[in-house]
Amino acid sequence: MSAPIRVLLVDDQALVRAGFRIILESEPGIVVVGEAMDGAAAIRQATALQPDVICMDVQMPGMDGLTATRAIVADPTSRAAVLVLTTFDREDYLFAALQHGASGFLLKNASPESLVEAVQVLARGDALLSPEITRRVIARFAGTFSDSAPAAAPDAAAAHGAHRPEPAAVGMLTEREREVFELIALGLANAEIAGRLYLGEATVKTHVSKVLQKLDLRDRIQAVVYAYEHGIVVPGAPQQR
Repeated sequence: MSAPIRVLLVDDQALVRAGFRIILESEPGIVVVGEAMDGAAAIRQATALQPDVICMDVQMPGMDGLTATRAIVADPTSRAAVLVLTTFDREDYLFAALQHGASGFLLKNASPESLVEAVQVLARGDALLSPEITRRVIARFAGTFSDSAPAAAPDAAAAHGAHRPEPAAVGMLTEREREVFELIALGLANAEIAGRLYLGEATVKTHVSKVLQKLDLRDRIQAVVYAYEHGIVVPGAPQQR
């Protein structure tokens, strides 16, 4: 039998933590190893308990969940994936959570089944972000580039980033990995990439894993951010087919 998924619950409301515990521990293969009521306690518990997944609230007294997430993800001894849980469907929380290193984002009004699935997905090393949310991230970056482009030079927005030197790590990608990387950055799921490149999904998954490894990225959503920050993919520019 495989080892159970170890979960740390972080929320300032005891009733919320109790509810999450009941939901998660009703699922075979998941065990709640600890609880914390603020970000500082979450950091201490993450170090002491080494959970696989941390269910992290955003707004808490003292240190908030986003600050705690950044510290936990930056800790080289931590293996935990952070699932941010909030009652607020706000884009600023979404983007802040991703920028701080969270691997998933879930609203607290989601179903109990969704919470269990989210924990299982993150424990497998995947990111919990639907293609729709990925495309929201892309739209956010596209807006950032458009807003920063000179109004008198419409071609500048399309060319933004084109002359920036690529990071050396990108040069380590094979031609096929580069193609997969660019399609990830466009928000395509593995099945969509497989259809575009006439590959099997298992092959695509292997390429995705190699891309993340070579670029030292935690998950595909960080690959999206990386691609736009370094000008690998330019919003509005035609993509290679």
